[in-house]
Amino acid sequence: MTFEKLRTNRLNQWVMIHLRYLIGFAFFPSGLTKLMGNRFTALSTDTPIGYFFEAMYQTGFYWNFLGLSQVVAGILLMTQRFALPGALMFLAILSNIWIITISLSFTGTWIITSLMMMAVIILLIWDHHKLFPILGYNQTMVVKAYPDPGRSWINAGLIYTVCLLFLSFPGSVSQGVERWISRGCVMIIVLTLVFTHYKVYKNRSVLLKNQA
Repeated sequence: MTFEKLRTNRLNQWVMIHLRYLIGFAFFPSGLTKLMGNRFTALSTDTPIGYFFEAMYQTGFYWNFLGLSQVVAGILLMTQRFALPGALMFLAILSNIWIITISLSFTGTWIITSLMMMAVIILLIWDHHKLFPILGYNQTMVVKAYPDPGRSWINAGLIYTVCLLFLSFPGSVSQGVERWISRGCVMIIVLTLVFTHYKVYKNRSVLLKNQA
């Protein structure tokens, strides 16, 4: 099966859209924790892992910058429209995290980071045709255009971003007003998920009806 068939397949497009959502969200909790200047782990400095994270935490601005980079990469992926720059940023950041988890023998964590690396590489392969103008040097080329996510997926990504950032914000306690806001965010996420999929199903039904 050619890349063009894979790229134009509606199921594959749906998988890639939600893979971007999933990977983008994965950076929010840890990224916000670093951005707000909080420690990422409570491990003792007597262990290599705890000592490493404490040393990074003590760098101050670098710790915040790393968190900001993670959050920005996640937001770019969630928007769908700027998913390629987000995937490139994600690859640069995750490559370091992946090597760290392997080098320091994180129990089980290296498996998660390895799966995330595979997912990011898949996303880059999915959009690799957009990189041709950058990789080509002083050459005239024609870049094949493939369907990009529709407006409903882009809008959904923006809604997910706002809600998930709030839910991932460190130090928020589920009491009083914040509890209701958290519940509201979850409800908005669920309704957005249902609405976007219903809209896709409805458009597909109309398309099949017109082709009949």
